[in-house]
Amino acid sequence: MDVHVSASTVGGTTRAPPSKSYTHRAILAAGYSDGATVYDPLDSADPRATQRAVERFGGSVTPVGDNALEIDGFDGTPTVPDRVIDCANSGTTMRLVTATAALADGLTVLTGDDSLRSRPQGPLLDALNTLGVRAESTRRNGQAPLVIEGPLSGGSVSIPGDVSSQYISALLMAGAVTDEGIELDLTTELKSAPYVDITLEVLDDFGVDAKPLGATGTGGVRSAGAEGFVVEGGQQYDPRDGEYHVPGDFSSMSYLLAAGAVAADEGDAIVVEGAQPSAQGDSAIVGILDEMGADIEWDTSAGRITIRRSDLTGTTVDVGDTPDLLPTIATLGAVADGDTVIENCEHVRYKETDRVSAMATELAKLGVSVTEEHNVLTIHGSDSALAGGVVDGYHDHRIIMSLVVAGFAADGTTTVRGAEHVDVSFPNFFETMTALGGAIEQEE
Repeated sequence: MDVHVSASTVGGTTRAPPSKSYTHRAILAAGYSDGATVYDPLDSADPRATQRAVERFGGSVTPVGDNALEIDGFDGTPTVPDRVIDCANSGTTMRLVTATAALADGLTVLTGDDSLRSRPQGPLLDALNTLGVRAESTRRNGQAPLVIEGPLSGGSVSIPGDVSSQYISALLMAGAVTDEGIELDLTTELKSAPYVDITLEVLDDFGVDAKPLGATGTGGVRSAGAEGFVVEGGQQYDPRDGEYHVPGDFSSMSYLLAAGAVAADEGDAIVVEGAQPSAQGDSAIVGILDEMGADIEWDTSAGRITIRRSDLTGTTVDVGDTPDLLPTIATLGAVADGDTVIENCEHVRYKETDRVSAMATELAKLGVSVTEEHNVLTIHGSDSALAGGVVDGYHDHRIIMSLVVAGFAADGTTTVRGAEHVDVSFPNFFETMTALGGAIEQEE
């Protein structure tokens, strides 16, 4: 599906979708339990892949009403799946459940779509092999399809911290139900530490104790500066009152806030509800917008953010802990005065697509001056004049949504190809933006 976006003014009140990161972890944590109800989960393609995985391991997932999933878990002992687990486009699913598969006493095969089969899994496979599990890439290139043969009993292992924090999350979640527990030693600096904090928060809510080792806690991020992690074995997943509530998603919220900053109607604002504080690193978008000069207010007690159209100024942002914000920040930089420098972004190249290169390439098609380096992306806002054009969404929900926001601020019409992939994290994105006043025409 293609969408045609025209220059727009937007305004009104909307609500952020539930967090995809929390939804994944909550569904799997409920699977590790003997049963739990997950309220307010994100219903989109990626979390549905995690639901299917839980069912393949012997659990069941039943929708209850409009906003809950009743999950009958496998109580820490997954069965050997009777078929291949297809993780579709969900890298989070594949990495988290690769460790789940290691607990099963037999062979599990995991695969996904073309994009997912090109993404790195090698460090997690190496760690599992060190822990006594057979963990192989069928093509011997560290990428899916994967073959995992357990069972995993636990132990100590080293793993890099700068490729994907999901490797760490996967091992911590599985390690809690092993006999010995797991201790992780990080061989490189931890990137995306807030995402590990999300895992630790969910584990805590499910009654599981895991902790960072040697962390500095810089910026209020519990895992920041961690040298490793440890989780004791023999624990039971058991949330209070048998239920868990998923918070709103700041990654998805970033597009709503960016739209307000670049396209809010004069005298109007975009108000985003469901913005309660949590461990989500992407809540940093509020501070980034403020630093760029946006007129933004966050009522944390009410969970409400108000943002008005603003004259933005370029800034420098380190996305080591917030890789999913790079496309949003790049779009903001395209309308800001001066340079917006996005640093420490090499790991953003290993997402659904190489998001650094994708944003550089597609923004350039819209008249934006961009300098791409391996670990730095610079947007020269003062040398740019956003104008409509035809851009590619790369089958990547975050690229698509960021380019739609750019289209609101561009002269003429912007066509975004392959736009149906917003279903991964924000299924009603186009309806939400249209309700706020965005001029979007969908072409099947």
